[in-house]
Amino acid sequence: MLFRSDVTFASEKLREQRYAFSDHEVKQYFPETRVVPGMFKLVETLFGIHIHEITDRSQAPVWHADVRFFEIRDTRGQRIGQFYLDLYARDTKRGGAWMDDAITRRRTAQGIQTPVAYLNCNFSGPVGGKPALFTHDDVITLFHEFGHGLHHLLTQVNERDVAGISGVEWDAVELPSQMMENFCWEWEVLKHMTGHVDTGAALPRVLFDRMCAAKNFQSGLAMLRQIEFSMFDMELHRHANAEQIPSAQAVLDAVRARVAVMTPPPWNRFPNNFSHIFAGGYAAGYYSYKWAEVLSADAFAAFEECRDRAGVLDPQTGARFRDEVLAVGGSRPAAESFRAFRGRAPQVDALLRHHGIQTTTA
Repeated sequence: MLFRSDVTFASEKLREQRYAFSDHEVKQYFPETRVVPGMFKLVETLFGIHIHEITDRSQAPVWHADVRFFEIRDTRGQRIGQFYLDLYARDTKRGGAWMDDAITRRRTAQGIQTPVAYLNCNFSGPVGGKPALFTHDDVITLFHEFGHGLHHLLTQVNERDVAGISGVEWDAVELPSQMMENFCWEWEVLKHMTGHVDTGAALPRVLFDRMCAAKNFQSGLAMLRQIEFSMFDMELHRHANAEQIPSAQAVLDAVRARVAVMTPPPWNRFPNNFSHIFAGGYAAGYYSYKWAEVLSADAFAAFEECRDRAGVLDPQTGARFRDEVLAVGGSRPAAESFRAFRGRAPQVDALLRHHGIQTTTA
């Protein structure tokens, strides 16, 4: 009998054999001193903003010495928003990575209250007098959380309940964050934000190519797994009452018979542990994981379409994304914001292409 752990073990061995690189090798080229300024430069180019650090603690009190505070201004010098950056793991800190809002933009009697965000990660900190080194996954995580932050910080809506990330539909709130992740796979971007911690040499193109080749290793299986979970969730919740459902396991078995390539043994009871939909707020909404990827991949395709003309860091496309998606927050349906940016309804082609499932655009 084949167990999931067997598949995971064999898959990792095959991945190592095919692509022959390690996280340790890669992270030597991603010191914090290159990654963070490089990310800031990217969003400044795309969205017409300026980011600078405020080091005066009387203006920006912090809860730990590692925390940094930044201000965002527009091209006229007007403050748009501010954010805390707390990158390193420590014993008393919650695990994972997340963005949260401290202050939301709104109109007050004194004028416009500009937003403030928290950007939190749990990366390894500096060691031995050298800057912190990030894995490529760390860089993707940082871009992801900063995408959420930009959604909160670049809003131009003055009503608190629909400004920034507030009021944005569940299946679209990940659009800016996942869209930003795509820039981490662009040579045009990485070659300018990497430098070996000892030599300063940029990430070698041959290593970047191996990273890209490994990116979509078994991506079809991963996508099917998410589709399986989403279909199971929707099948459970489309019934008017529980009496119409034979059992949660029977529903999942029927879904697996339609879409799964590998199925677990009969005694496996995955529904008993699927806390996302039973205790995590995703009931009838687990599809949003994959739907947000459709939106974000299709949005990034707009930047890819500029590759031959202006490169993926095209300020005109960035300005359109800022104005039609980031700035409007939840003040209008996300579907309308996407159409305003893309000029059409979302399509799945870019997602399939980014996962190596479809090699050409339609």
